[in-house]
Amino acid sequence: MEKKIGVYICKDCGIGDALNVEQMETVANEYKPALCRVHDFLCSQEGVQVIKDDIENEGINTIVIAACSMRVNTDVFSFDPLKYVVERVNIREHVVWTQPPQDENTQRMAEDYLRLGIMRAQKANPAEPKTGELEKTILVVGGGVAGLSAALEAAKTGYRAIVVEKAEELGGRIKKMKKILPTKAPYQEPETPDIEEKIKAVQEHPNITVYTNSQVVAIEGEPGMYDVTICSNDNVTTKEIDINEEVKKGGPARFPLPECSSPETVKAGAIVFTIGWKPYDATKLEEPFGYGKYKNVVTNWELEEMAYSGGIKRPSDGKTPRNVVFIQCAGQRDEGHLPYCSSVCCLTSLKQAKYIREASPDAGAFIIYKDMRTPGLYENFYKSMQDDEGIFLIKGEITGLEEAEDGTINVKVDNKLLNTKDVIKADMVVLATGMVTNMLPEGREPNNLTEEFIGDIVSKETEDGLVEELVPVPIALNLKYRQGPEMPHLKYGFPDSHFICFPYETRRTGIYAAGAARHPMDAAQAAMDGAGAALKAIQCIERTSEGYAVHPRSWDQTFPVFRLESCTQCRRCTVECPFGVLDEDEKATPQEHPYRCRRCGTCMGACPQRIINFNDYNIDMISSMLGELQVPGEDELFPFIVGFICENDAYPAFDMAGLNRLQLPPNFRLIRLRCLGGMNLVWISDALSKGVDGIILIGCKFGDDYQCHFIKGSQMANERLGKVQETLSRLMLEAERVQMVQLPINEYDKLPQILNDFAEQVKEIGANPYKGF
Repeated sequence: MEKKIGVYICKDCGIGDALNVEQMETVANEYKPALCRVHDFLCSQEGVQVIKDDIENEGINTIVIAACSMRVNTDVFSFDPLKYVVERVNIREHVVWTQPPQDENTQRMAEDYLRLGIMRAQKANPAEPKTGELEKTILVVGGGVAGLSAALEAAKTGYRAIVVEKAEELGGRIKKMKKILPTKAPYQEPETPDIEEKIKAVQEHPNITVYTNSQVVAIEGEPGMYDVTICSNDNVTTKEIDINEEVKKGGPARFPLPECSSPETVKAGAIVFTIGWKPYDATKLEEPFGYGKYKNVVTNWELEEMAYSGGIKRPSDGKTPRNVVFIQCAGQRDEGHLPYCSSVCCLTSLKQAKYIREASPDAGAFIIYKDMRTPGLYENFYKSMQDDEGIFLIKGEITGLEEAEDGTINVKVDNKLLNTKDVIKADMVVLATGMVTNMLPEGREPNNLTEEFIGDIVSKETEDGLVEELVPVPIALNLKYRQGPEMPHLKYGFPDSHFICFPYETRRTGIYAAGAARHPMDAAQAAMDGAGAALKAIQCIERTSEGYAVHPRSWDQTFPVFRLESCTQCRRCTVECPFGVLDEDEKATPQEHPYRCRRCGTCMGACPQRIINFNDYNIDMISSMLGELQVPGEDELFPFIVGFICENDAYPAFDMAGLNRLQLPPNFRLIRLRCLGGMNLVWISDALSKGVDGIILIGCKFGDDYQCHFIKGSQMANERLGKVQETLSRLMLEAERVQMVQLPINEYDKLPQILNDFAEQVKEIGANPYKGF
């Protein structure tokens, strides 16, 4: 659009006292804006009205606000993003609150940020959203308690729901439970499941369609417009192949999806993934727990099925047990089996101990635990069980089991509270074996999975020689995505998500995981989880239909624009996207699915041809901003360093440094990126060619305990930096001039040391020889 730029400089919050605002006006006018105004209190009603009047009377359509952080006063400085470009220049938190007032370097910093902001605004254009009527149907994969809750909650809003259940009937594992944990005050007594009522409600609801004894054999498309192929189990055939042999023969490096002789195709707008859980395979626990070796050693799930089916009996002789020992963490919190805690096993054992006591008032239940975990209001249930004189809680370690001739088992316990060696004579032993997500195919171990996707590693002959490639296996969704048929996992098979900020969101936009497939949980939690995922799925469809990203940039209506005529089919964008947005045609040219996109810009950073850009965020924008930097001489401000910072953790960390009045060095200039995953190596070349002495990238933590809002952005930036040596060698510069730092938002207080340490490192290297050219 034809730009009419208005620059507005605020003097409040100490800005006017710390800076020469008249000189700031002079800098702004170098760019020939339509107007430049200074205001004493820009975020006041009067200040905002000045901007609105200029929009109305002067035709201003590009607004540069030099004031506070872009993270505050968002409602105050809110202008239609489809008509106007708004650029917030942070001279409060990032300048006057971290630098000494009326100082030459403070002024220099503020002026530089104003230059960068005006250039950013010049290179930005309003969003052009892709909008339209989308399919308002939620596909629910899995008909257990989480899936049923998801379908019912979606249907209550007026949406349609389709439930696909692989078993012959709905209900999942809860249908085979005698009791569930308490769900209402005073949270002291187990309850009878209401699963039959829930099943009836789903079957009778006019907005819900149910497929049992069926599975999803293919999903194509994107949020709002999925094509889902459903097939009866009777008509499904799955070709078993040795993937390594197939690749050796020249076949494709992918497992075949299931085939169906008589499918049905339906439309869906979003998907809720609730395929449930299975007990850990107790046959691996013969030692030290005796499963499979001693007849009267059973799992907690087997005991639950006994209780549901009419009574708890000893497998050896069918008698009612009088003394039962429950062994907690059987194979759990154990790197050799399940490295994690399943979170509900302690409560399950308490519930099942009550079964034992109810069956016989003289019976005894002994629970041997490492740690009792009964979070929240479940503590009331724990306390009520403690009051039962026949339930004995022993903190200890199992040192051995021995079977007597009559099937009785002597359980040897190292009692940690009494510091004694005890032997309990048990009629039965129950192992709390833990929960495994059904995302884990049979025959695969949760503690020995391939990274990112569950699959097999194959060796493949290429032009560069023999390379190893991960081939994901189909499990339940059978997505026709370039990156594979299922969702990525983080650990142990559970679907990857930003657990703290976006727990339901998987790495496939429009697909929301819930219930014990997502992480171990009880029935009540699974029901709430299913409802939450359904609401997120609805939100996805509604926001997508208006052209918005769903998360984390939920205000963003821009989309990546591809200049495919210049594409070299290098596949970096299709491989590196954390969310599987892009597919490929037969020539490896990217195929867009815009509604899958979360607008992180990782594809933009990956592309060596620089053909991927956004209206308000692009390669030329950042390069032009670098071109506007006023690089000082070595005798003025040395070393001069550019920082590329992510907007999610690093930018607010600098804000918090300002709020806490931490003093930061004046020789850094920060350029915010949507995510460090969008960091294109050309910017490093641009900055160093300009004479910048050093470059620091500051982003979110990555790895197993990642905090990156875009999952892999920081990790991708770090991997790209491994290739930066080529750029530096071409410029004949040292690799130590470029550094990346992981910064959690709560470690803002480390910023002074981080910046000063890097400045000292660059100082030892010396000035950039390109300075002054």
